[in-house]
Order: sequence, then C-alpha cells, then structure tokens
Amino acid sequence: MTFTITGKTVPLEYHRSFLKENCRPDGRELSEFRTTTLNIGSISTADGSALVKMGNTTIICGIKAVKAPEDSSPGKGYIVPNVDLPPLCSSRFRPGPPGEQAQAASQFIADVIESSEVIKTEDLCIDRGKLCWVLYCDIMCLDYDGNILDACIIALLAALKNTQLPEITINKETCTPEVNPAKRCGLHIHKHPVGASFCVFDGSILIVDPTAEEESLSTSQLTVVTDEAGRLCSLHKPGGTSLSGEKLQECISRATARQREIQKLIDKVIQSVKTAQ
Repeated sequence: MTFTITGKTVPLEYHRSFLKENCRPDGRELSEFRTTTLNIGSISTADGSALVKMGNTTIICGIKAVKAPEDSSPGKGYIVPNVDLPPLCSSRFRPGPPGEQAQAASQFIADVIESSEVIKTEDLCIDRGKLCWVLYCDIMCLDYDGNILDACIIALLAALKNTQLPEITINKETCTPEVNPAKRCGLHIHKHPVGASFCVFDGSILIVDPTAEEESLSTSQLTVVTDEAGRLCSLHKPGGTSLSGEKLQECISRATARQREIQKLIDKVIQSVKTAQ
C-alpha cells in the first residue's frame, strides 16, 4: 500500500497506515525489537572486541588498553569511548572530522559509562600515583539503519567483558613496570547497563528500536538505560515533543525487560566461546 502526491511516495502516510493496525512496514509489532546477534573477540589485535547486529544496523567495538602515568586522579584509570560514523555505513555521513551525531553519541556513551559504574576506574590503577590503564574504546558503525545508541552500548559492554589485560608488576629495583603478556586477566564488570530506544509518532504512538526511516519521520526520540538491578542509569531525549509520565514509565518498563534479554544474550555468547576454547 502506497500513497502518492505528484508521483512521489509520502513516507509518513505510508507508515501511519501500518501504525493504525498496530504494526510496522517491516512486519514488527510496535514494541518489538529487531533480531539482535552478537560475536565477541572479532578483532584479534584488540584487547577486547565485539560485533553487534540489530536488524541491518551493525556496530563493532574494539578496546585497546594503554599504560599511562596517573595525573589528576591518583588511584584511578580512564575509559575513553569514541563513536565513529564513517561514510561507508551510510550516505548521510561525509568524510572529515566527526559530525554532530557522532560527537553526541560519544558523549552519550561516556555519560553511560560514568553513571552506570560499569567499571570502577579504581580497578584500572596499576601503581597508585604512578601508573594506570587507559581503555580506548573505539566504536564504529559498519551499517547504519537507526538506533545506533542501543547497539553501541551492547557492543561496548560485550567488548569490556571480553577484554583481557596483561599482568604488570613493578620492578622494585628499577621501579619500572614489567609486562607479562602471557598472563592475562579480565576486567571486573560491576554493572551491566543496556539501552532501549523509542520513537514517538504523532505525539502519542510509541515504537521501540526504530529504523533510520522511522527516526527521520518521528516527532520525538528517547533512549532509556537500565542495569540488572532495574536502576535507571541514563535517560536521553534530544528535544522533540513532550512525553507523558505514563508513556515514560512504559518506556522504562520495556527497557528493564530489554536489559534482561541482552544480558542473557551476552552471557550465552561468552559461555559458548569459553566452551569452544
């Protein structure tokens, strides 16, 4: 079913015809996420990595751990996320420095890391006052079809759980760090934050896990991040129409259920990799 004006399809009216029937053009129900798949250890040169697909949206995250001198925060390390939206993932992005959407996504991920306490920065201290780990988390979109924030959080969490840091000891005579790459240990993941993103159509119709086209046609967008305890870690709403308290609570409830689904998926994939080793 299509609607045309002077021979051009009107996407909004096309989508509304489906929304009236409580479904979407791709066959999903309004509250249904796209199929989510996960691979870990995808990048052999990284200390931890993960590849996530949500429908067509594809995100890869590689983590590189670098030793650095402690400066302003004694006893703590750092986590530095960077989201890259290159032209290869969509024609909407151009070559050059990071655009507004990539910068906003990087800041959002940094805020989630801090607010959720997924990792305590104290755990990244090697030698108090002298040396710490800096985790550079490079998150790249390989295929853009909406809802990159949810996919970025899943990729980051799975990559952190996959990360193995080499053992470092401080030589007492020379006071220099000595790395033992053969002996590695995983990070202590304190919390498991997971996002759930929503779009609002016509100020009242709520859909979950929007595609790129649905995002462009919506009147408002919202991302809710919760952890395994049901705690609200972050709520991101970049403008748009207002949302009622009832609708907001509906989003939080769906996000809590999504968190359980994704944590179960991550644990299952990690266990299958361990079994295969």
